[in-house]
Amino acid sequence: MHILVTGGAGFIGTHTLIELYKSGHTAVVVDNLSNSNPVALHRVEELINQSQVTGHRSQVTIPFYHTDIRDREGLEQVFEKHRFDACIHFAGLKAVGESVEKPWEYYDNNIGGTLTLVDVMRKHGCKNIIFSSSATVYGDPVEIPITENCPKGQCTNPYGWTKSMLEQVLMDIQKSDPEWRVVLLRYFNPVGAHPSGRIGENPNGIPNNLMPYITQVAVGKRKELGVFGNDYDTPDGTGVRDYIHVCDLANAHVCALQAITRKCGIGIYNIGTGHGYSVLDMVKAFINVNGVDVPYSIKPRRAGDIATCYCNPTKAKVELGWQSKYGIEDMVRDSWNWQKTNPNGYPLQAE
Repeated sequence: MHILVTGGAGFIGTHTLIELYKSGHTAVVVDNLSNSNPVALHRVEELINQSQVTGHRSQVTIPFYHTDIRDREGLEQVFEKHRFDACIHFAGLKAVGESVEKPWEYYDNNIGGTLTLVDVMRKHGCKNIIFSSSATVYGDPVEIPITENCPKGQCTNPYGWTKSMLEQVLMDIQKSDPEWRVVLLRYFNPVGAHPSGRIGENPNGIPNNLMPYITQVAVGKRKELGVFGNDYDTPDGTGVRDYIHVCDLANAHVCALQAITRKCGIGIYNIGTGHGYSVLDMVKAFINVNGVDVPYSIKPRRAGDIATCYCNPTKAKVELGWQSKYGIEDMVRDSWNWQKTNPNGYPLQAE
């Protein structure tokens, strides 16, 4: 299949490109580079071309368009040059704290951009979409582990609301036009990096997520890790989450593509390991596996944080044939391998 990957230069997008080409698919990337780096795409091509299992006889070059998904004219030009079988839609702003400070920007970018993208897709007869959603749509979940039958809850920030609203938008579009095939993948907590250490998570400024903060402390970029709250109702008092290796997450999109060709309608899937690890579990695993110290201090709880959030991924296993393969040791090892070989992230210019 020929796939449009929006936000394809980002953390999850780059890893998904590798899995797509491994499985014999081809892709075109659209990205505005607001939170990504074109060097990552060059490294993706390098990794694909080094692989012996892609099935591609010639050197792979992935077409890239420096375009914002809100730019209707730019998207039209992409669709006029390429005929797509499906779209994997990653493009969007994703920092929870920033979304509270800049709600208009998040609603404009995430919702406005997706509405423009979907309109251009249907105009060009491409009605298959895999949407990058989030466990944030469950709010404070009514059941643990979370199944897809768990009702969506009150989101605690504009970022979460954009995901929840866009799920509803896509479901309404599919209901009005049964030719649409929509897969909503609700991610839990992506971590890790490609085992080669060539691509990984490269946040702008202060990291918003746990693992890049741990690795930046370990590499000496930051003094210590702040652990927000140690008085939750969990085994060690720190928040418990379902961390999933980004390569497992990337593979879920390939499995979703295979499923999207078999049936019409809407598919909603939790993408996690089904295991909950606390913040201190992750810190201790990182120290033990990598032999690197990570100083930390306990801070007050953050507003909106919940004690425990992990999923039951059975539906994805049964219907998509997908399940996670990487464990916590792989997650912390690959995260450190990326950070120590790229202490400052991607270079500013092509290598």
